[in-house]
Amino acid sequence: MSERLQPGDTAPAFTLPDADGAEVSLADHKGRKVIVYFYPAALTPGCTKQACDFTDNLDVLAAAGYDVIGVSPDKPEKLAKFREKENLKVALVGDPSKETLEAYGAFGEKKLYGKTVTGVIRSTVVVDEEGKVEHAFYNVKATGHVAKIIRDLGV
Repeated sequence: MSERLQPGDTAPAFTLPDADGAEVSLADHKGRKVIVYFYPAALTPGCTKQACDFTDNLDVLAAAGYDVIGVSPDKPEKLAKFREKENLKVALVGDPSKETLEAYGAFGEKKLYGKTVTGVIRSTVVVDEEGKVEHAFYNVKATGHVAKIIRDLGV
């Protein structure tokens, strides 16, 4: 199981394809705060709710200096369908190899309907302007999580 990140850790670098196949790197956002959230699968009810919540609050977060990147193990084609179907404005990137998910502690054993399974652990990591972890939230709920982040960050 991958190690969970702690405040003060250096956020693992990544470069992943977005819904259009263009590469998105954490380094592209240096000098801005970034909310990197990890979700199990595009086009599923909980993940749709979460992505829509981030989209609905994108202007508020951007005004407070935060960029938002959603990471899942999906391929760019599925991300593009997800974006179009739900009219999402949040940046979505795919990590089919799960290397970034593992580096962020967002992939491993979790409980699902009482069973222990291996998969994506719904997580959110807030990275500061210098690339350090400011907050790391694990096993978050899809519903209400964005409102909680906004409260926790004082936005």
